[in-house]
Amino acid sequence: MKSESVLLALQRATHATLQLISAELVDLDLTASEINALANLADGQGRTVSQLGAATGARPTTLTSVLDRLERRGHVSRGTLAGDRRSVLVELTDSGRAAAAVIRRTLTDIEDRALGGLPAETISGFRAVVDALIEEGS
Repeated sequence: MKSESVLLALQRATHATLQLISAELVDLDLTASEINALANLADGQGRTVSQLGAATGARPTTLTSVLDRLERRGHVSRGTLAGDRRSVLVELTDSGRAAAAVIRRTLTDIEDRALGGLPAETISGFRAVVDALIEEGS
């Protein structure tokens, strides 16, 4: 009997993980895409729209609508990048920093619960698989 497709297992795991993240962050009233954007900005470093798109895996048009919603809610601001007026710099506001901190803590807690008992080599191997799939899709 052939083993299950890795891609189908990953898709199922992604779906379950997104449901768990949404349930644990329900009080923030954010979509999965908004959570992803804020989590990727949580380090406090501003990103250009193209950098944030690469980090989130979102298409430019999708990311623009996500950023529109986050900006309307006061979580991000957009401005021009010093020395390059064509590039838009996305930065967290105070409310965005607070939401991003909650998101990062929640993601860390979920990872610790789910992966805490696994050996480092297993997690490293999983990262290699994920990176190869990302590269294939790029």
